[in-house]
Amino acid sequence: MSRPFKGKVSTDIRDSVPDWSPFEPPKAPEGAPNVVYAVLDDVGFSAMECYGGPIPTPNIDRIAGNGLRYTQWHTTALCSPTRACLLTGRNHTRNSMACITEAATGFPNASGVIPPENGQIQQILAEQGWNTYMVGKWHLCPEAEMNLASSRRNWPTGRGFERFYGFLGAETNQWYPELVYDSHPVDPPRSPEEGYHLTEDLTDKALEFIKDAKVLAPDKPFFLYYAPGACHAPHHTPRAAKPISALVRDVRIRIGRILYRCAGSTRLGAPRPKSGFESVSMSRARSSSRTSIPGRRCSGYRPRRARSGSRRRRRRCTASSRD
Repeated sequence: MSRPFKGKVSTDIRDSVPDWSPFEPPKAPEGAPNVVYAVLDDVGFSAMECYGGPIPTPNIDRIAGNGLRYTQWHTTALCSPTRACLLTGRNHTRNSMACITEAATGFPNASGVIPPENGQIQQILAEQGWNTYMVGKWHLCPEAEMNLASSRRNWPTGRGFERFYGFLGAETNQWYPELVYDSHPVDPPRSPEEGYHLTEDLTDKALEFIKDAKVLAPDKPFFLYYAPGACHAPHHTPRAAKPISALVRDVRIRIGRILYRCAGSTRLGAPRPKSGFESVSMSRARSSSRTSIPGRRCSGYRPRRARSGSRRRRRRCTASSRD
C-alpha cells in the first residue's frame, strides 16, 4: 500500500471503520497536462522547416514556436541507445544499451535490457495518475524476446505502457507491417491497395486510445509516446510516386491530427488547456538534447526554396522577447 491504513479493525465489524485511500488508484494533480512525446527516426536539422529545412512542417513548427529549440546534441547514433536515453534520462551504457538490441552482448553495459531500477517516464507518470499509451517503434526488447513464447517483461506493456500498437524491432514494412496490439500480433486492418500505410494506422490507433479513456474519464491526463517508423528504412511513402520528403510531410500531418485532438478535448467533456497541449516534448531518434536557447524563434538564417526565375532568398530570423 502506498498510504498507511487509517481505519479501524475491531473484533466486531460493527465497531470497525474502513479506509479506502490506500487502495485507490493514483490520481493526477488537478489541471495536469497531456503529454505527447514524438520521436522521429533519421530526421535531422536539414529536414524540418523550423530549422531551416526545405520540407514544410507547420505543425512541428508550431510546437517549436511555443517551446524550446535545441541546438546542441549528445548523440548515441543508434535506435535503441537513443530511445533508452530519452525514456529514462540516463546515459545509454547505464541503461545497458550500448548498441541496438539485436547486437547485445553479455556485459552489463550492453545486455539489451534496461535495468528495472532505471525508471522510465511512462512508468513514473502511470504511478502519478496518467494514462500511458505508445504507438510505433519500440526497439527496446532483446531479439530473443520478440516472440509469443517469451516473457513480456521488456515489451511496452511490461514497461509501464497501458496500451501499445506498433512493432517491437528496428524496422518493418510500412505497407505490410508486423504489428503487435498490446501483447499479441495482429494483421493490418486493410491492404495497400485499399490505401493502407502504417503511419496513418498508428495515428488512428493513438486517437482511439485517447478517445477510449476520455469518454469515461475526461479530466484524466494521458502520456502518448508517438514513434512512427516511416522515416527509417525501408522508405515506403504513402504514395510510391512521391519523393522521400513525403514521409516527413505525412508524419507532420499525423502529428497535427493528434494535437488537434488534444486541443479539441472539450468535445469529449474535458476542459480545454490554455494552449491545447500544455506539455509536448519532441525529439528525433539518434539524438538527445543537451543545450537549449529559450525564446529563439529560429536559428541564424532560414533558407527558402528558390522559385523559377527568381534568386534564392534568405530571411533573417530574430529572437523573440518571450520569457
